[in-house]
Amino acid sequence: MKKIIVLALSAVVLLSGCEAYNNTNKAQRGAVIGAAGGALLGAILGNNVGSGNNSELGAVLGTVVGGAAGAVIGNQMDKQAKKIEEEIPGAEVKRVDDGIVVTFDENSGVYFDTAKHNINEKSRETLDKLVAILKEYPETNVVVAGHTDSQGKDAYNMGLSQRRAQAVTNYFTSKGLAASRFTTKWFGEQNPVADNNTAEGRAKNRRVNVVIVPNEKMKAEAQKQAGQ
Repeated sequence: MKKIIVLALSAVVLLSGCEAYNNTNKAQRGAVIGAAGGALLGAILGNNVGSGNNSELGAVLGTVVGGAAGAVIGNQMDKQAKKIEEEIPGAEVKRVDDGIVVTFDENSGVYFDTAKHNINEKSRETLDKLVAILKEYPETNVVVAGHTDSQGKDAYNMGLSQRRAQAVTNYFTSKGLAASRFTTKWFGEQNPVADNNTAEGRAKNRRVNVVIVPNEKMKAEAQKQAGQ
């Protein structure tokens, strides 16, 4: 992976096979969503959902909350997603199941120099905005997942995606966010979201997904509020 990586934030999942991105308002559809879904995992991992490499991440993310409690959670996550869109206009924000996937590519404020994993000044400005939002919404957990394009050797790309994803996680925790909220994953070039044969596609594949999901406290409070 040369130059950059992308970053996205989001939330829950298990299987694979639902639509990849779903922007419908969760507060509207929370009452009918199933107990588990693959849309979020698809949003994080890209084209290779169901390849057998995703079970570990799926287990981390968990299951979708359904019924009235799901509607309560959806309303809260809708507000957080809107806040991210307002505060970080360059980021691509997707509401998927109970979570939020925010993708930062080389054109949206979080990027790395070629073969580097240190976070530069411009990227810090963007990440600081996200730090502030995560502090405002403390009842969420975050998965940081690193990816690369297919240029270079597989082993090198795997290590680079790890170093860059870990650098993002470390930056968050250095700003006072609890380490217990974060899970860091890396996939190298294994899960592209675009064609690695084009420069544009490779730029999209160089990414870090930051996935924001409700924690157990939020789920319990939503169930209580919903009377479940």
